[in-house]
Order: sequence, then structure tokens, then C-alpha cells
Amino acid sequence: MEIQSLSFAPPPTPSDPPIPVGDAPRGIAITPDGSRAYVTNLFDNTVSVINTATNTVIGAPIPVGQGPIRIAITPDGSRAYVTNIDENSLSVIDTATNTEILPRIQVGDFPFDIAITPNCV
Repeated sequence: MEIQSLSFAPPPTPSDPPIPVGDAPRGIAITPDGSRAYVTNLFDNTVSVINTATNTVIGAPIPVGQGPIRIAITPDGSRAYVTNIDENSLSVIDTATNTEILPRIQVGDFPFDIAITPNCV
């Protein structure tokens, strides 16, 4: 199943346009306060940020590693972690500035999914 568009509360009506994100959106994570959604764009190597109150994209997409596929946000909302399946790495995004914190973290082959525990341990 592929994400074709994103909708947030209030429920969409048939006239609501889709929210434009990058090419091949694959993963989505919502900040703990519900104010923003982060969407991985597999073929663009970026992450789009959406204001969930207005259903609009915030700023330019954030460049990350090759093949961003899944994303998770820390319980305090300060960081977003992105698995980059094509380069076996993890990108860390500072959600206050919406920029990647470098260098990327190298991980094992084919990092597909990610989860963060409530206490970040």
C-alpha cells in the first residue's frame, strides 16, 4: 500500500486537496504534541514536515541519507530518526531547526524500520 495523500483532523472532505510531499512517501511520524507530521520521501532522499493544524508543508524538504524509508520521533519531540535503506545509515533530525545532525550513524544492512522506547533507553 502506498501513501497517496495525507489528511489530519478535522476529517477531510471530498474537496480537501492532498498535501504535496516528495516522491514515494513511505514513512510518517507525528510529534508528541500532534503539531507536526514528518514524512520520508524515498526517491527524493528527503523528509517533508507538515503543520497538522493547517495541513500545509513547512519549509523545504529536509535532505537526509539515500533511501529514507521509516521514521520515529523521540518522546520529547526533539529528534526524528530516519532509516536510510540504500546506504545502511540512520539520519538524526533536530526538530527545532528541521535540519539533519551530521555525521550519519552507520548501521547494519537494510535498515528498514525503527522504534524508540518511551524512556529512550
